[in-house]
Amino acid sequence: MGQTLSEPVTTKHTESCQNQFLKVGSSSMQGWRINMEDSHTHILALPDDPSAAFFGVYDGHGGARIAQYAGKHLHKFITKRPEYEENKISDALQLGFMDMDTAMAEDELLKDELAGSTAVVVLLKDKKMYCANVGDSRAIASVSGVVEPLSYDHKPNNELETKRIEAAGGWVMFNRVNGNLALSRALGDYIFKKNDQKKLDEQIVIAWPDIEVKPVTKDLEFIVLACDGIWDVMTNEEVVEFVRFRVSNGMEPEDICEDLMTRCLAPNGQMGGLGCDNMTVVIVCFLGEGRTWKELQVQCSKPSAAESNSPNSSPTSSPKTKH
Repeated sequence: MGQTLSEPVTTKHTESCQNQFLKVGSSSMQGWRINMEDSHTHILALPDDPSAAFFGVYDGHGGARIAQYAGKHLHKFITKRPEYEENKISDALQLGFMDMDTAMAEDELLKDELAGSTAVVVLLKDKKMYCANVGDSRAIASVSGVVEPLSYDHKPNNELETKRIEAAGGWVMFNRVNGNLALSRALGDYIFKKNDQKKLDEQIVIAWPDIEVKPVTKDLEFIVLACDGIWDVMTNEEVVEFVRFRVSNGMEPEDICEDLMTRCLAPNGQMGGLGCDNMTVVIVCFLGEGRTWKELQVQCSKPSAAESNSPNSSPTSSPKTKH
């Protein structure tokens, strides 16, 4: 748990944007922490590829510089990869992450930074969602009201992560890398990336992201990207229910972001860290093939696919449950 203020900073920095396919809201709040170290990105049309949209949340630790750099530049490193031109999007994402991490390590202003950052991004292209993740910020989708995880947290006590950490000369103590870092993958954190005998994706802490690829279907309602300031307080299912209810009542995505952060904010700074962190949320609502915002509200007012498939549901209502 980081240092906390005597009173939280509850000023919210909120934005929105929209096109015919997507309606997006985002908001961030410093909360109880001494400094704001989060960053985020929402781009409806990438400069190098107007057919693709890009969203990201970056939760900095030890300082804000790495998170801020990632928020401004990560998408550029991805679209510059030759693999991107070849439509090998997953490869471009992974190598783009590594390219940027290497570039920051060689940057005079950043190479000596003790800071690091998570990164969870979703790239939308050709009716597919590509999610890339390092750390414990998280992205989920609501598909007919059912949670579909788009990322999985990288924690040091995960068996495979522990093996890599130990093979690189590190150790895990109190569920932290070398007793210090609560993440096993991150941008920056170069003090954990100095083993000359190991490749970049074999270091104690790595910037190599896991990738999840999912189709964009008519049942896809929205995705939520957020830092662990949200996920430490609420489950995936609780967040989907929270957002879905508010969409069904016509609340704008950016207002839902603000509502969600307020819901997760601790009433005081003495709760062991839960609700005391910086918070950032991005909600991307899918209007789809001609679906209006009003029609999405109606869709979100319906019982989830899981509820419809329950033994007590009507036999005439049986949409397929997505896992």
